[in-house]
Amino acid sequence: MSSVTDTSAARAGAEASSAERPIFNPVPLAIGSAAICIWYVLVRIYEQYFGWYAGLDSFTPEFQTYWMTILYIEEPVELISFLALVGYLWKTRDKDVGNVAPREELRRIFNLLSWILVYGVAIYWGASFFTEQDGTWHQTVIRDNDFTPSHIIEFYMSYPMYIIVGVGGFIYARTRLPTFAKKGWSVAYVLLFVGPFMIFPNVALNEWGHTFWFMEELFVAPLHWMFVFFGWFALAVFGVSLQILGRVKELTEGAPIPAE
Repeated sequence: MSSVTDTSAARAGAEASSAERPIFNPVPLAIGSAAICIWYVLVRIYEQYFGWYAGLDSFTPEFQTYWMTILYIEEPVELISFLALVGYLWKTRDKDVGNVAPREELRRIFNLLSWILVYGVAIYWGASFFTEQDGTWHQTVIRDNDFTPSHIIEFYMSYPMYIIVGVGGFIYARTRLPTFAKKGWSVAYVLLFVGPFMIFPNVALNEWGHTFWFMEELFVAPLHWMFVFFGWFALAVFGVSLQILGRVKELTEGAPIPAE
């Protein structure tokens, strides 16, 4: 009886706290998008200078200093960031997600939309800007190593970064929103983060192919087709949007929270 009372009191306290907060807070969205863009502009400036200065010969000490050092730092930092984010979202999950108040659920929906928008910004830089740049770089400079300056930024920095954001948004939805937590798995949302995620494992196939086949760096080369295939999975965002908009309509019309 005491446990039920405590749970009810905690839920009432959470609802009161939610009522004091705005339904949509644009600050996290603005900070997240701006941080990603500013970071990658600085990275691009670094590439412009040190790519030509120290990135043409992987056997030089300068290459080890200015490029391999980045690789050795970014990989463990990204892994730790991924585990920390996933652990935090799971640790702070709503254990009674089926009883979220309508206003709080609507606020969380806007938080999820912010996650998805930041995810889109991160995907643009990784799967578009730096991917297009990579083809240009390797059509200009003959590679003598799989870990080229372009790859160190594209494959091992920008791809893991958007994966971290994408998985974070997915876990947020699964642990805080009844629509995604209580009604089974959203196929659209699974495709939205699994497709772009699979671009990263496909890097291994790409590098294996370039190692054994001397081929031009053409975007239409069969070896690159899977990058496009998995990238197209991002179109599943339209399915996720329909699910979100449908639930917003239900909430604004006073519909009950989905039952398990």
